[in-house]
Amino acid sequence: MKFIPCLSMAFAACVLSGAAAAQTKEVTFAHQDMLVPLRLVMESGEVEKATGYKINWRMFAGGGDVIRAMASGDVQMGEAGSSPLTAAASQGQDIQLFWISADIADAEALVARNGSNITSLKDLKGKKVATPFVSTAHYQLMAAMKMDGVAGRDVNVMNMRPPEIAAAWERGDIDATFIWDPVLSKVKTSGKVIATSGSIGKKGAPTFEGIIVNKQWAAANEPFMVAFVKALNRANEEYKASGKSWTVDSPQTKAMAKWTKANPADVGPAMALYTFPTMAEQVSPTWLGGGAAKAMANTAAFLKEQGRVQEVKPDYSAFVTTTYVQKAMGK
Repeated sequence: MKFIPCLSMAFAACVLSGAAAAQTKEVTFAHQDMLVPLRLVMESGEVEKATGYKINWRMFAGGGDVIRAMASGDVQMGEAGSSPLTAAASQGQDIQLFWISADIADAEALVARNGSNITSLKDLKGKKVATPFVSTAHYQLMAAMKMDGVAGRDVNVMNMRPPEIAAAWERGDIDATFIWDPVLSKVKTSGKVIATSGSIGKKGAPTFEGIIVNKQWAAANEPFMVAFVKALNRANEEYKASGKSWTVDSPQTKAMAKWTKANPADVGPAMALYTFPTMAEQVSPTWLGGGAAKAMANTAAFLKEQGRVQEVKPDYSAFVTTTYVQKAMGK
């Protein structure tokens, strides 16, 4: 989820692209490999059928890549973790968070290698810990260390993308990692979970996966936005109703694996680590109704401390909207 800054020319292209794309019933959506119910929407084609729009689904390696694509004007919508989208908002990119695709809960975790003698965060001193910088995992790792009185300079925190972490773990090059699936499932087989995104979130540093949109494009395509939200909610409800009974041969599992390139056997266990807010929860003070903006403000302070952004906005609520969920709810 490494973030790459939005240049002024790219930002201008983003605005112009938003205006141009608004004139046609076509949209490009940048997705990642997280195991969330959105994949069921992608597989069903229900939004396309309901709206007549053509949706170009494009897969990206991380949230920073998604943000950069949106800044360039090539993409109108996408999904990103709270850290990359906060970095984009801090730089004034014309985006809005309109859906919490997942409360990360326990879907990201700090795992220590067996034999590393790490049993707590305090034991990280002098150890090699890998995580993708400016990701939600990086944010929570540093926040958790700070909460436990562990100075960042005392730990060798290494910037690696998920595939690099998996390879480094196999070679024995690192002592611990803060990461998500599918790498998380692999490292757990020879490591111990020290902390999870959920446990750290409860201490005051929550993270989430969200869906964002070019603000101008969304305003010009409101019926599409409302239909999209309705489909997202339907997929969430389907998972809540039957997800626990999905097998590796279930069509839902196959769809999830198809769009994320995950092992079908990992789909069920990985999805169980997330929580997926209902529409009522989406607009509540916990999420789009205030909590998301507050979490972004805290994340922005961390990103500035890390030298990843130059400015922290006084208020991040302008980058969050409840409009499309409320309209989908008939309000």
